[in-house]
Amino acid sequence: MRNVVVYSALLSMLLFTPGCEDKIKPSVLPAIDSQTLPSQESWNSNIVITDSGKVRAVIDAGYLRVFEDQRTTFMSEGVTVHFFDDHGVQTSVLTSREGKVDEFTNNLEASGNVIVVSTEKTTLKTEKLFWDNRQALIHTQEFVQINSPKERLQGHGLESDQTLKNYRVFRVTGQAKTD
Repeated sequence: MRNVVVYSALLSMLLFTPGCEDKIKPSVLPAIDSQTLPSQESWNSNIVITDSGKVRAVIDAGYLRVFEDQRTTFMSEGVTVHFFDDHGVQTSVLTSREGKVDEFTNNLEASGNVIVVSTEKTTLKTEKLFWDNRQALIHTQEFVQINSPKERLQGHGLESDQTLKNYRVFRVTGQAKTD
């Protein structure tokens, strides 16, 4: 008898409970367009760029947003890129505040306090830098500073291999000491 009373109480609660109409509806912000939202987000992420089974670059990013319709991955909150040669040996490391990868070409654009350090201890500093994945070349039209064990250069514009062994600096400026 006691079970019948419990079941009756439960049944009456279910029958007289307000339906879906009275539930709280989630608020939707009218200013947010779903087209501007990324299809994927990730924190403390790692991207590996390969070509014919060989690792070309490994990218670490604090925050990553993927936009599949644009075929672009945006990175921020600190970006570190490790570049590798055809034999899998690391040639240089790039750090920047932000970056983006074109998903069609796997080319990289790095911006904000960009620093590239080669294994030969050559250092490149600029505000924006592009890496061509297919040719393993870096370039920029921005102001650059290069410090190597042999020289110190600065100028506006640069083309280089990713090892920073063979580079051309355009509109070179600098200072020299004379006795």
